[in-house]
Amino acid sequence: MRGTKVLISGASIAGPALAFWLHRFGADVTVVERAPSPRPGGQAVDIRGVARRAVELMGLEPSVRAACTETGGLSFVDRYGRTLSTQTADSYGGDGLIAEYEILRGDLAEVFLTATRDDVNYVFGDRITALDERDDGVHVTFERGEEERFDVVIGADGLHSGVRALVFGEESRFLRHLGMYLSFWSAENTFGLENWAIGYDEPGRGAGLRTIHDNTQVMVYLSYRSAAVEYDYRDIERQKDLVRAGAAGMAWQTPNLIARLDEASDFFFDSCSQVVLESWSKGRIGLLGDAAFCASPISGQGTSLAIVGAYILAGELAAAEGDHAAGLRAYEHRMRAWVDLTQRFGRSNLKLMQPMTKAGIWLRNQLMRVLPLLPGKLLMSGNLRKVFNGIELPDYRHLLVGSQGP
Repeated sequence: MRGTKVLISGASIAGPALAFWLHRFGADVTVVERAPSPRPGGQAVDIRGVARRAVELMGLEPSVRAACTETGGLSFVDRYGRTLSTQTADSYGGDGLIAEYEILRGDLAEVFLTATRDDVNYVFGDRITALDERDDGVHVTFERGEEERFDVVIGADGLHSGVRALVFGEESRFLRHLGMYLSFWSAENTFGLENWAIGYDEPGRGAGLRTIHDNTQVMVYLSYRSAAVEYDYRDIERQKDLVRAGAAGMAWQTPNLIARLDEASDFFFDSCSQVVLESWSKGRIGLLGDAAFCASPISGQGTSLAIVGAYILAGELAAAEGDHAAGLRAYEHRMRAWVDLTQRFGRSNLKLMQPMTKAGIWLRNQLMRVLPLLPGKLLMSGNLRKVFNGIELPDYRHLLVGSQGP
């Protein structure tokens, strides 16, 4: 890929991970990000199964592990704070509800940015406004920068991808709302909690918190079932109003957590949705991560899909020897079955993790409490392994440039 000019839209996780590998295969990489600077914080994300191997291949496992939140486990509680069930981080080989690798989205992005900033051109505070594919490449118009030509353009810009909208059309055609909304924000840890997470559920909605930043803060979450609601995903005040309405009347610590909503500088709110596309590319323009195949946060697999997808996309582009459209198709061919499996898992996991009835909550808690003691643990562990390790990582070492082997 020497001399190949690649533009990536999005500097969260998928974009910098892709930039890491493309540079090692010899490409000249630019990453454009709409936000004015890297965004810190964010919800805790998981790195599971085969994605851990992908991080090891990057040589970044020590940095990722050092940035993890050290969450020892999760307890579900009743309205009075009494424990109903518990799972520890070592359940199911470190791939349970709380994974061995739990890290704030912003902290993981910072690991990837640090590993690439000397080799990749990052442009913050700008975005792509038009894409025109011609015989000599893709001509890109930016909101602020000058028009430029690239050999390949990749949209790694999330659920509400601007690149996807430019290439495939309005997002409502591809987003599949799963019937739930989810919000996160940080708050001071006044709960006496150490290296742990707590969850509380009522029919159709839940709240919880987990310790972050050496137990000085907690990351709060609020979820509730709802049909799709129209709102501007950049209108933060409207989103906070939706969270308050979704949490109205909830017991446990929920009123206390909601009272801290306006103090948070890292508030996040969005639907639990999946992205379903017939194809993830058109010509020399492709999609990666949530922009292409979001499985929803309830799957616990979004970060793993992004990291593995970045490795395979870069490898297949390198293997295509200049036929970039063929490389994009080969990447999709390798990834599609795993993505489909993961999306099915995400839809089924929603029913388990956000029950609609008191009986469903009771049953879930009983399952979590007794499953580690039963033979069924082996079956569940096997099913989880199929999802978290549902793809083999190809060996692209022969395509690396110079002495950049893993």
